[in-house]
Amino acid sequence: MTITTRQLMPCRHHWVRRVCASVLTLTGCWAGLVGAESCTALQGNATQGGILWGQTLPTAQVRFADIAVPVLPDGAFLLGLGRDMPAKNMLTITTGDVCEQEVAVVPRQYRLQTITGVPQQTVTPSEEHLERIRAERAKVGSAKAKRLPRDDGLRAVRGGFIWPVTGRISGVYGSQRIYNGTPGTPHYGLDVARPTGTPVTAPAAGEVTLAEPDLFYSGGTVILDHGYGLSSSFLHLSEVFVAVGDQLAPGDLIGAIGATGRATGPHLDWRMSWFNQRIDPQLLVPPMPE
Repeated sequence: MTITTRQLMPCRHHWVRRVCASVLTLTGCWAGLVGAESCTALQGNATQGGILWGQTLPTAQVRFADIAVPVLPDGAFLLGLGRDMPAKNMLTITTGDVCEQEVAVVPRQYRLQTITGVPQQTVTPSEEHLERIRAERAKVGSAKAKRLPRDDGLRAVRGGFIWPVTGRISGVYGSQRIYNGTPGTPHYGLDVARPTGTPVTAPAAGEVTLAEPDLFYSGGTVILDHGYGLSSSFLHLSEVFVAVGDQLAPGDLIGAIGATGRATGPHLDWRMSWFNQRIDPQLLVPPMPE
């Protein structure tokens, strides 16, 4: 859908914060009735956990949610809306002139889930385990910090991701989890329950930037970078069949479902990130097949 924030009218007023410039004729020069502007038409899902995309000049500088947004060679760009993204956010596009546009985000209600039976050491780690956790988080952070200039993510967002595995959805994005009575951080993934050994495949093209068989919390873990800040993570795998640097196409084998790390049963925990914003994978795939 096309997202607009309020009724627009041609920019003719002296209080508009930029001058109409022929350089922006691809989107037009518009100003809101109360001084806001529309720099570009945004498409996608304007809800917490969703992704939007827009179009500007290839040379433009784009900023959103304190993130310098990369612009593809054709002028396209992505915006990720995290779990707790505020209702109003400012998008800034600079093409010589500076254009600011308010982006409204629809809030969501999140479930509270009680999880029992997880190993207690993963709920209250020892100091030895905390050292391991810190080292593993640094490794994951380094993998996610890679900014690969590939447009697989944009093409998949526009055309739709495929399910990496099908089955019963056992956990949803954004829910707050209580592990053995201890409140945990929000769950940022989408859980699909299937038996151990069930194949997990790539939901879109990308490059493998992390392939670890046994991380403390997430067990067997793979990160697949789709380009320009968008990535998928696959957790709790019993087997990892890829290596860092592998180039995957949609449907290529990644690993097998397991119950490694902090898990009470075999399932895939599929997570997505756009830079530091956590995205809901379920908003990017068709309904789960029967």
